[in-house]
This record gives sequence, C-alpha cells and structure tokens, in this order.
Amino acid sequence: MRIDPNKIGIIAGSGQFPLLFIKAAQEAGRIVVVIAHKGETTAAVAAAADVVCWVKLGQLGKIVRFFHDEGVGEAVFLGAITKTQIFRDVFPDLKGLTLWNKIDSRQDDAILRAVANALEREEIKILESTLYLRHLLFPAGVLTKKKPSQEQRLDIEFGWRNARAIGHLDIGQCVVVRNRTVLAVEAIEGTDAAILRGGMLAKEKAVVVKIKKPSQDFRFDLPATGLKTIESLTSVKGAVLAVEAGQSLLFDRDIMIRTADKKGLVIVGITEKPDGTLEF
Repeated sequence: MRIDPNKIGIIAGSGQFPLLFIKAAQEAGRIVVVIAHKGETTAAVAAAADVVCWVKLGQLGKIVRFFHDEGVGEAVFLGAITKTQIFRDVFPDLKGLTLWNKIDSRQDDAILRAVANALEREEIKILESTLYLRHLLFPAGVLTKKKPSQEQRLDIEFGWRNARAIGHLDIGQCVVVRNRTVLAVEAIEGTDAAILRGGMLAKEKAVVVKIKKPSQDFRFDLPATGLKTIESLTSVKGAVLAVEAGQSLLFDRDIMIRTADKKGLVIVGITEKPDGTLEF
C-alpha cells in the first residue's frame, strides 16, 4: 500500500464530532477520507468529506480495503455507535466476523481496542480523537452562575467514587445520585437514558457525575456532554452535572451554559488531585 501523508481517515459514527473534525482537519490541509455508518452517520458528514464510503456495522474488511485503496495510513474514531446495535443491524464480513469471534469481552473498550489493533496490523495507525480539537475538552471549574452547595458537593464526591468503580469494570462512564444513593448506573443504554431513569427515581435534584474510565484510551469513546445532556437533566428536574475536566468532550458550550443558567442548574468541571481529593 502506498500511503498518502496528506490523507487522514475517519471512522464516523453519529453526532457532530465527525463534522467538526472534518472541518478542522481540512483547515489543517488534510484530505479527509470518511467511513460512514448507515443509520448512524449524518448526510452532512458524508457531504463534507473529500471521499466517503458507506458501510454497515461489522464490515471491517470493507473498511480496510477502502483505506488501502485511498492510501490512508492514519485514521481516527469519531462519534457514537448506538450500543444496542450489537444485538441487531450487524452485517459482518469475513474479517469482521473473524475478529468478533476472537473478542472475549464485548464491552465498549474491548471491542474498540480490538478493531483499532486490527487496523494497525493493516498499517492504519489510529490517532487520538482530539487531534485538531483539544479546545473541545471539558474545562475545569464551575461553568454556570450557580455553584454546587455543600450537600451537592458531597453527592458529587460520592458519585465520583462509584463512577470510577464502574469504569474499572468497563460498564459505563456515568452515575446518577441523590443523598449519597446511587439511583442509576450507565450501561449500554447511554448517558441520557441513565439520566432519565435515575432522575425519575430521584423525583428532583438529581446529581449526574460523568468521568472517564481509568483505562480510557483517547483514541476513542471519550465521554461527551452537550445541550442534549442538559435537556435530559432538565426534563427530570435534576440539579447538577459534574464532569471530569480535561478528560471528556464538551459540545455546544455557550448554548448549553445559557440553558443551564436559565434552568438554575449547576455545571462543573472536576479535577482529581494525586491524593484522590476533588478540586471543584
């Protein structure tokens, strides 16, 4: 395979992250070659790409062939794939099926790492998803006019410990708590569904804590929050969104904060010190 160093590949899922990356990469002078997933990737992403190939989930062989044909030697994973799709709408080709049968744990990190390793064996290096977009990382400190109360700080610290524990098990990145009680743990359903489930149990004043997994690989599946997260929290009369600073993505920052201020919510970026204490 002859590699074109000007080209960069994107394995695109849903959401706006792929589109933002395409624009930033093109501004940096890169030719963007996109793998778009049917039922996930938007038409806007496909239209913005310099070259695009549509695939179904599991068609690993098709991805490899397309990148080889285009001379792509570097690629990134961007955007979400609906996790419940692993139970439906999967059409693996021979290479995809072979890899799938070799994966012992079919949790997020295990699957993505296996795919990344398979691509790197094909001379396609997987880069960090924040390349060109590090300004989207969640900032430290209180972002809203309202600050967390002492009671809410205790809930955040409690939620943080529990979120870290489920992260060690590669279950999810988010917990919903109130009064030092875990109401919901994010699993395959995703953050917004977990917020709705936990918020309904809380009745009101739920505290959402979202952090990276201890073994989080910046090449893929970084935690992400945005306006939709705030809308979910607002719909269940929640109170706080606490996110690990510098270790997750923040989309629609300005409108997200304005909406939170209007609803009287708290948004805060948390930093964990070396001794384990949290800095608000």
